[in-house]
Formats: sequence, structure tokens, C-alpha cells
Amino acid sequence: MSIEARLKELGITLPNAAAPVASYVPVVVQNDVAYISGQLPFIDGNLVTGTLGEDVSLERGTAAARACGLMIMAQLVNAQISLDRVARIVKLGAFVSSASNFSDQPKVANGASELMFDVFGEAGRHARSAVGVPVLPLHAAVEVDAIIALHPA
Repeated sequence: MSIEARLKELGITLPNAAAPVASYVPVVVQNDVAYISGQLPFIDGNLVTGTLGEDVSLERGTAAARACGLMIMAQLVNAQISLDRVARIVKLGAFVSSASNFSDQPKVANGASELMFDVFGEAGRHARSAVGVPVLPLHAAVEVDAIIALHPA
């Protein structure tokens, strides 16, 4: 089954790829490995902002991480890389805007991790970091970056 068919089966529509907010490119491919810059969470076109453990619930944070995962896929498509070329999600890095007493960053990051498994199956299983930070760009609640192995073009 193609990844496009899998997305349809799951009822997933990818968002439009977000433009960079500073001096970088969203996707760099080197030696059949795609490096995806940190992606921010947009749900229904709105950036999810705030701090986990203060004004953002665990459930909203998990949904925000999932939205980052969708944006990672959207960036690949925008870079004209077919999702069928994904050989393996190698690593995700999840950054969670966190209050000092919030320690459920891994649960938040599961939003992106579980999405990758749902879409790519075993190839979606990956290494991961889940890190709490005091603030993220544009006051985003979550940011996720990725390293993705590609099948040769």
C-alpha cells in the first residue's frame, strides 16, 4: 500500500508546509538521508502556543506533537520527496515548552512517534529525544525535528 493510500485510510490530510521563520531551509537531503528542521504545531491553521504544566494540557501537547509530525511529512512532500521513499524514520527530536515541574515530555512526544508508526509501520519506529525547554520560537508549545532515511531515487 502506498503511503498516500495509508494516509487516506487513516483519514489524514497533510497541512500545507510552513515557510521557514528564519534563515534556514526546511529539508536538506544528503546521501539519501533527509534532515527536517524543527517543525512547529499548527492545528486548524493556528499555532499551538503555551507551556505544558501551565496553560497547555498533556492532551493538547500530545496533539501538538502529532501536528508537528504531520508538518514533517508535509515538508518532505513540499520538497518533492515522495513519502513512499521513506525507508526509515531514524530519529525524532521533540522539544516541549515546559514548566519547571512538568516531566511528561516523553508522553507529549508520543504524539509524533505514534503517528510515524501508524503511517509508516515498522519503518516508523525510531530513536528519539524528548526534552523540556523554557521557551520555543513564537511561543510554540512543541517543536519536532527529524532524521529520515530514504530509498534511493
